[in-house]
Formats: sequence, C-alpha cells, structure tokens
Amino acid sequence: MPVKFAGVNKRYDTTMAVDNVTFGLEYGECFALLGVSGAGKTTCFKCLTGVVRPDSGEVKINGFDITNNSQFQQARKMIGYCPQFDAIFEGLTVREHLEIYAALKCIKTEFRAQLVDKAIREMDLDSYVNIRANNLSGGNKRKMSVAMAMLGNPPIVFLDEPSTGVDPQAKRFMWNIVSKISTLRKKSAVIITTHSMEEAEALCTKMGIMVGGNFKCFGSSQHIKDKYGTGYELEVKIKTLDEAELNELKARNSIGDTMSMNDCKNFLSNQQNNVAKDLVQELSADGVGSQFFEQFQNG
Repeated sequence: MPVKFAGVNKRYDTTMAVDNVTFGLEYGECFALLGVSGAGKTTCFKCLTGVVRPDSGEVKINGFDITNNSQFQQARKMIGYCPQFDAIFEGLTVREHLEIYAALKCIKTEFRAQLVDKAIREMDLDSYVNIRANNLSGGNKRKMSVAMAMLGNPPIVFLDEPSTGVDPQAKRFMWNIVSKISTLRKKSAVIITTHSMEEAEALCTKMGIMVGGNFKCFGSSQHIKDKYGTGYELEVKIKTLDEAELNELKARNSIGDTMSMNDCKNFLSNQQNNVAKDLVQELSADGVGSQFFEQFQNG
C-alpha cells in the first residue's frame, strides 16, 4: 500500500490536532480530506511528510516508515508536496523555480527542459515563465506550487488546498491535471485537502470529513451525499448604508459622532420596527450585542 496512516495521534499542548486517524491509499486513487480550518487536515499532511512527528501511530510511504530517520530519506524521494502556504523564492522566475525543483528531484539533465516546459504548459503558466514570483498573483503562485509538486510524476502527491485563490477556469484546468496523473494513469496516489465539496467530487474516489482532529464520516462521494446530504442552505444578504444614508439617519435621530449606551437604547426603542426594539435587551454582557456592550463600557 503506497500510503498507510494508521491510528495516528498528534497533540499541541491541550489541543488534539489529529485524533486516532486511520486511512490507506492505493495507486490510481485520489483521497480528499475535507473540513473547516483547524480541523486537522494540514497536521495530517505534516505527519505524512515528516515535518512533524506524530505522538503515536504508524505512517508509511511505500513501506518506508516516516518516523524512522533512515527510512524517511527513502520515503521523501517519492513525495510531491504542495504546502498550504506557497514555498517560493520571491526573486526567482517561474521557470527558475521549476528548474531548481527538477534538479532537487534528480531528474536527468537531458529531460529537465522538456519536463519543465510540459509543467508550464499544463498549468497554463506560459505567459508568466519569466515573471518573478513576488510579482505573480496569488492564483498563479498556487499554480506554480502545484506544478513544482507534480514535476517528474512522483508516485505520492500531497496537495494542501491547491486551488485557493485560483480562478474557476484555471481551477478546472488544474483538476484535469490532477485527475490525469491519479485516476486515469493510475501511476500515482494523491491526497488533497480542500474546503470544497465540488472539488472533492471532481477529483476524488473517496473522501473523509474531519472535525476536531478525527473523521466524522468516510467513504465515496455518493455514500457521503446519501447519508449526510439532506438539509437546507440559507443565504442571508444584509443591506448596508452608504455614507449619505448614514449621515441622513444620524441627522434625523440627532446622533453625533459618538454614542452612549443610553443613546443607543433610545435610538432602538424609537424605531417603528419591533425587531429593533427587541434588540435593546440584547445590549448586555451575554446578549447578541455583547461586543457593543463592551465598547460602551470602555467609553
């Protein structure tokens, strides 16, 4: 099994970042780790790549134990990793980045230029090859980071939120590349972390949703949708006042540039809207207006 992650635990002080997480991956599979920020996805990646050592459990890449220093040197040669935050050299161009990574991955000299050109073309970076990294947009930095991870078709690929900040067209383009090397060619095993169910569905053969460091559900996209997909999505749009409307409101209610607690309560009580009147009692330490209450207390 190319990737084995069994019974892994990792604690930071009092926070259990990874709590008894287990999964495995074969070649030709793409696995999605879904979850909100702080769920433990990136810590799983750090354990898989040897950046941090798990407190307990087993982490193996192609049979090599990541926690064993001598075996880790063999395991790391098989990994392509796109971290959550772009690991780039701001003064170097896109091409220079890829050439450096081709050398670091020990790709034979006669193949480097060809593979670098292929990576640039596949990630649609042709227009930016000679642009320094600090002048790239956030989306193009992400595309370059994914290109560096994919360079040389590593057998194990870890992509930590690869499409963050990438425009929809480029995102689809990236998905095609990831899908091609994993589920179509079946030469690589890919693990991807994402906030997007759409991205997970487009790429992955199975997925797990992490909450508080452990899996709350695990399986194929259809299985998870069938079991947990019921419910409603509520979209709320709140009207905000422009400066002219705000000044008119202040003049109409004799409000100056500052407001006391009593001013605020009087303003709400005088509104025709019953909801506004109900908010008066919420201006308290434990009400929904607690932040306003604290500001009034502090003058």
